[in-house]
Amino acid sequence: MDTESETAPAVERVLEAARARPSPAGRVAVEDARSLPAALERASDEGRRPVVAEVKPTSPTTDGEHTGDPVAYAEAMVDGGAAAVSVLTEPERFGGSAAALGRVRAAVDVPVLRKDFLPTERELDRVEADAVLLIARFLDDLDGMVAAARERGMEPLVEVHDRAELERAVDAGADLVGVNNRDLVRLEVDLDTFERVAPAAPEGVTLVAESGVGGPADADRMLAAGADGLLVGSAVMADAPADVCENACRMAGETSPDADATDVTVRADAETTTGDTRGGTR
Repeated sequence: MDTESETAPAVERVLEAARARPSPAGRVAVEDARSLPAALERASDEGRRPVVAEVKPTSPTTDGEHTGDPVAYAEAMVDGGAAAVSVLTEPERFGGSAAALGRVRAAVDVPVLRKDFLPTERELDRVEADAVLLIARFLDDLDGMVAAARERGMEPLVEVHDRAELERAVDAGADLVGVNNRDLVRLEVDLDTFERVAPAAPEGVTLVAESGVGGPADADRMLAAGADGLLVGSAVMADAPADVCENACRMAGETSPDADATDVTVRADAETTTGDTRGGTR
């Protein structure tokens, strides 16, 4: 696709780095995948917000870096009530690695999502994960990538930004869709994005709200708009695992759909108007 005219320079640099990676050897086959939709539904049934907490060492537009053990962060997230964990594997600008994801998946008993920019089918073979993010805007053969992920035993979470991309994702067979509230041109966050796109999702599609969920009030707003899951990064991450656990507990705490909109929302700088480029059944 013509990403040059549709994305911010920071995003294009990440894509260029992804395209330049050497192809991994061999082919993965995940035989014991944990279902992300089932985990989200279970959390909701138990009265928790269905949070996918993200291990994010850094990002192109976030100051500082979290240099602790990814496993310690992931375990703290699960202890805090996260239904699943997302691990960034983009190495150049997000500080992630496939090795970190492998260690995390071995250490926790919840689904682990691989978060990265994956331009080709071969990149799916870098590491086993329960689910893998596919960004619709950057994939010409979205149908083929969705099928390739499933052939390897991984659930494809297809990321979209508008109703046209949602339609394309559904046509490609996606039944797990993330709606990213951050646009890829100005890198601005707008929670209205999810509220505009979600009503167009057909029955049977699990929807995940991505980006801009900075606190419980934002989380409840997305759930009220139809989110089945919430991908949360900066609002959970901290240097100390104990703080990560506390943040995850706050985000995953019992839902309160009637919460006052003036409730205090703790946002990291990356979750305000500009930030990182990164990503149930209806």
